Amino acid sequence: MVSDRRRGGESSAVRAALVDAAEALIRTAGYPAVSARSLAEKLGLKRQIVHYYFHTMDDVFVAVIRQNAERFRARVEEAMRSAEPLRALQVLNRDPAQAILAVELNALANHHPAVRAEVARTAEELRALQTRVLATHLAQRGETPGMPPIVATILLTSLAQILALEASIDVSSGHAETLEFVDDCLRAFADGRVTPFTTTVGTVQRAGRRRKAAAPG
Repeated sequence: MVSDRRRGGESSAVRAALVDAAEALIRTAGYPAVSARSLAEKLGLKRQIVHYYFHTMDDVFVAVIRQNAERFRARVEEAMRSAEPLRALQVLNRDPAQAILAVELNALANHHPAVRAEVARTAEELRALQTRVLATHLAQRGETPGMPPIVATILLTSLAQILALEASIDVSSGHAETLEFVDDCLRAFADGRVTPFTTTVGTVQRAGRRRKAAAPG
């Protein structure tokens, strides 16, 4: 279990450096590369220093998750203030480094219950935040969603993360076509045209007339 007891200060520069070093190792070498020894060697410290600031290695991983979530939350809030928040969120989720870190933390969570709880909590929180950004933007434009905002959030973020992960291992088949399609949809959305994310009264009326004309009798 993750301990709330810390023998080193939460605001310590050394502790912050250990968290940054752990995150860097996860991104470049995977979570199995993170140990008290590897962190100490990376920073030129004695291994005991790691245990001075963190009761267990799970504490280190949880600190990485919380720090990354805080940074991502700030970027989502920045996207919320942009002229095209949906496009900004799409670009944010395409970040290969972010996608790789998410995959590694999810893999780690499969083996560490305390880490799994923190990954799940932050994932739900960040998904809810991105969904709120989309729903708020649609409401401000006076548009009715063509699909539930949370569905649009999952589709867009999952697609962006998959493409980012594949790009990180030099898989690119279909990427250009997919990105072009998504960008076309986002441009149409920004211009106020009908997209999978919105409906208009005219669209609904035309669909109704088509159904009526196709009905038997």
